[in-house]
Amino acid sequence: MVKTFKFKLFHAKRNKKLHRQINAAGLAYNHCIALHKRYWKFYHKSLNVYALQKHLTKIKRISRFSYLREIGSQTLQDVTQRIDKGYKLFWKNLELKCKTAPPGFKKVRKYKSYTLKQAGWRLDEEHGVVYIAKQKYRYAMSRPIDGKVKTLTVKRDKLGDIYIYFVCELPDHEVEARTGQSVGFDFGFKGKMLVAENPDEDVKAPLFFRKARNAIARANRQLSSKQMRSNHRRKAQKHLARLHRRIANRRNACHWQLAKDLCQKYSIICLEDLNMKFMQSGHGKKTMDYGFAEFENILEYVGKQVGTKIVKVDRFYPSSQLCYNCGWKNKKVKDLRIREWTCPACGEHHNRDRNAAKNIHREGLRILNKAS
Repeated sequence: MVKTFKFKLFHAKRNKKLHRQINAAGLAYNHCIALHKRYWKFYHKSLNVYALQKHLTKIKRISRFSYLREIGSQTLQDVTQRIDKGYKLFWKNLELKCKTAPPGFKKVRKYKSYTLKQAGWRLDEEHGVVYIAKQKYRYAMSRPIDGKVKTLTVKRDKLGDIYIYFVCELPDHEVEARTGQSVGFDFGFKGKMLVAENPDEDVKAPLFFRKARNAIARANRQLSSKQMRSNHRRKAQKHLARLHRRIANRRNACHWQLAKDLCQKYSIICLEDLNMKFMQSGHGKKTMDYGFAEFENILEYVGKQVGTKIVKVDRFYPSSQLCYNCGWKNKKVKDLRIREWTCPACGEHHNRDRNAAKNIHREGLRILNKAS
């Protein structure tokens, strides 16, 4: 099992060295992208990742590529491997006839991170210190690090704050599924992120972005009025980025707390496997504010820790159209404006979301029984 621990570095003048190293990784990335494009132009073939790594090792000696000495050889290898993964994904998407683009150039000031593997760093967990390229950095030690540390990633955000990520390997610890209550949830839009069969079990949407939209709009107006490349504009950009980071942190904390509460209460949770990109096309801001896709990932992670089964029902299952009582299918309910309907076969009156939650619950239990 692999687990990642994230810590924030304390602000210090020495952090400028990490910024230079991230910039150097960005320059190396752009240089490799240029070589890939040139190689394809001449030979119509992809550049081999190992040949690219040998090339970077050679040009280190040239003075105009002296920035490559800022970072270690394993970091350069990781840069080439990132590009190789991007190109492999590009060719795979072309085979599947998906709209895609090959990896492209990135602005160096927007380049975010680099990774160190076995060499180039040392951890002193007792004192909350990490040594990177023989330089000492202190981090906010909020929790102990479990397992064996495999890699260290140095990452910066738009505000210039630097975080370190320890990817640790832990022994596999399988938690057996437990018995208890089961529930089915439908994705809701009317102020509720999850709608259950029972109104008391509904999960309200906190909508952090909506609450802060006036402050964000004000910050955007202030940013647009500042002169390009001025210090005032940089300060306005940081203020806007700080607002967005605060919203993201609140949403993330809410998702973790909600996932823990649901997994402690229920042993089986049935959800619908939704196409969130399609949902965003019609309900962009609200779908983004819910962060439902991110919440699903957190819920699955927490479920594995406590033994709660997360069952996903196929997205093409007509949960809203089927009458839970008799199974009659009402095709008119595809229209999202229809919130309530009465079944002509049995006369049962349905709330759209409640009926969908019941059908998702029943279908999820059927899938689970079939799998076992």
